[in-house]
Amino acid sequence: MEALGSYPISFGSGRVPTTSDGDESKRLPNRRRSFQAAGDWLRRRSTAAKIGLAVAAAVAAMFVLKHTVTNHNYLFIASEIIHAAGLLILAYKLTTHKTCSGMSSKSQELTALFLLVRLIFGSIMEVDVYTFLDSINFIATVWVIYMIRSKLKNTYNKALDNFHLYYVVVPSMVLSLFIFPHVHYNPMVRVLWAFGVYVESFSMLPQLLMMQNAKMIEPFTAHYVFAMGISRFLAFAYWVIQVYETRGRYLLLVGHGYFWFMAAFIAEMIQSFILSDFCYYYAKSVMQGKLRMPV
Repeated sequence: MEALGSYPISFGSGRVPTTSDGDESKRLPNRRRSFQAAGDWLRRRSTAAKIGLAVAAAVAAMFVLKHTVTNHNYLFIASEIIHAAGLLILAYKLTTHKTCSGMSSKSQELTALFLLVRLIFGSIMEVDVYTFLDSINFIATVWVIYMIRSKLKNTYNKALDNFHLYYVVVPSMVLSLFIFPHVHYNPMVRVLWAFGVYVESFSMLPQLLMMQNAKMIEPFTAHYVFAMGISRFLAFAYWVIQVYETRGRYLLLVGHGYFWFMAAFIAEMIQSFILSDFCYYYAKSVMQGKLRMPV
């Protein structure tokens, strides 16, 4: 997502480019000017350096969460709630602005797919608060898809939303047949669990690619993607902390050896890195006053 920084992307309703010239930077308040200077320094770093910094920031954030959140189950619950908040932002846009411009139906379809899969194996394993939250997000996601594909299809830019879903679904399906968690349930549950994790890891890819194709980002879509970035990070942090606290016993319980752990970990890391790059430019636009939070 490094290209996001070079494209003339606009977060505000006036479609103001995220980049600014030297004269504008001189008029910025000191705090914003410092943030912009830090952003410019970061943008000049190599890709390897950016990855290293992102990993270091993620580790530091997980360390803080581990020692400040008493019950780590709250991290996953918070992840689900933030996901729901992101969907509420989309619902507000769809119902008040009557447009789905800038929204990827393909990304919502992948989200609905992994939520459905998680509901199926979650219902087989244990119905709990996570199943309830997943069901709410699934229903809301299906409604968003309906609005994009039916009610507001005249505002949907299908040409820009050109990602083929089988690029994610087929590899996820094949990988889940060979690398899956070793839970104490039938093989179908194991495969479904792995398939859901793999699809979830790349479900936001169509939305990010659509924003690159458009070279412009609608403000409410930016809010939604940022919320999803926070949501996915909290879910990832919950999973990593669980593995760390059990000193590997968690792997023996839910992992098919280290192959499952590494496959899921790499998939989540790729997603986290892609979304973190977007979240950086989102935060930069907020600090520069070019993007206002929804009211």
